[in-house]
Amino acid sequence: MRTPLRILHTSDWHLGRGLYGRKRYEEFEAFLSWLEATIRRERAEVLLVAGDVFDSTAPSNRAQALYYTFLCRVAGSCCRHVVLIGGNHDSPSFLDAPKELLRALRVHVVGAISGDPAEEVLLLRDEAGAPELLLCAVPFLRDRDIRTVEAGESPDEKERKLAQGIRDHYAQVCSLAERRREEVRAETGEELPLVVMGHLFAAGGETVEGDGVRDFYVGSLSAVTSSIFPESTSYAALGHLHVPQRVDGSERFRYSGSPLPMGFGEAGREKSVCLVEFAGAAATVTLLPVPCFRRLERLRGGRKEILSGVERLAAEKESIWLEVVLEGDGAVGDLREQLEEVTAGTGLEILRMKDGRMLERALEGLSEETLDDLDEEDVFGRCLESRRIPDEQRPELLRTYRETRASLDGEDSRAEERT
Repeated sequence: MRTPLRILHTSDWHLGRGLYGRKRYEEFEAFLSWLEATIRRERAEVLLVAGDVFDSTAPSNRAQALYYTFLCRVAGSCCRHVVLIGGNHDSPSFLDAPKELLRALRVHVVGAISGDPAEEVLLLRDEAGAPELLLCAVPFLRDRDIRTVEAGESPDEKERKLAQGIRDHYAQVCSLAERRREEVRAETGEELPLVVMGHLFAAGGETVEGDGVRDFYVGSLSAVTSSIFPESTSYAALGHLHVPQRVDGSERFRYSGSPLPMGFGEAGREKSVCLVEFAGAAATVTLLPVPCFRRLERLRGGRKEILSGVERLAAEKESIWLEVVLEGDGAVGDLREQLEEVTAGTGLEILRMKDGRMLERALEGLSEETLDDLDEEDVFGRCLESRRIPDEQRPELLRTYRETRASLDGEDSRAEERT
């Protein structure tokens, strides 16, 4: 009788990501240390990382050191296999470059698709060499990988073709895996668990403000449903959405979510990794809470409420990063100076102040806002307005702008190496 197989599913580490100019390497290091300890404590034999290992295509030396140090430590643990797939923030070539070397540490990397879908089907074996798990390791599918560009296409047509390309690719890979599963059953008489890994946006998925995912996919036609996973799927280990959640209410189709809050919109949300235990092909899922390594808080309200809230948090004598959103009536005045006085000598640090009344002022035709009130996308939108770009052209331009930002988000790593 085979003992139950124990798997840990995590994703969206975004190693190297900052928050309003603040480095977060200590948080990343604390998480990876916790994850290694959790692997040992839970006796996990397989670790699945469902994409966005790094936050940029050119990760800093420090981010790389965290990654490789962690993999080396896990190689000396009870974990027999680590499987990583590329996400939309990762450089496929960077992830794939050391894959042959990492294989010696039982680390399997699929940074990008190749011409052969069979390369995304992995048969993992136990210490005795017997098959124990079939895995479809599907990385993030880029537009250029799965869609043929045709002249005169509308944005909606492009989105529909992208969604169809995603469905077709998963169908190919999963069909090969099911065929291999039948072969193993015929050879051994055992029904192996079939796990599908993916980095994609599932229709109906929950996002939050500031998580780097929300704006890109709201209203997108390229979202797919859980029907792309075959009925025989024992578990789907997904990445891309930062909020831990089930897909279509299914316990066996899950986003693990990011281990760290990516922005203040996630302040106070509990993070987790998924512990999946297989008895035969049936999966039992348990969420393991990730500790909070750096507390984030968002304060909303008028001047009096904000000052009161900051004083309350300061009394807790804890290291906290804050976002302050001013609402209601009353001038900003010297609020920033007052807040600096209250937070001086405490563990509080205000990373961002935002005037929540900006939209109301804009509607009234006022122009009191500053760049501090706008994010990058707001500025891009104003540029489109100033250039009088037709409304029907803006969605495609905005989508291209977001893709460009994601692919060029390597300036933090270069600056880090110069310091």
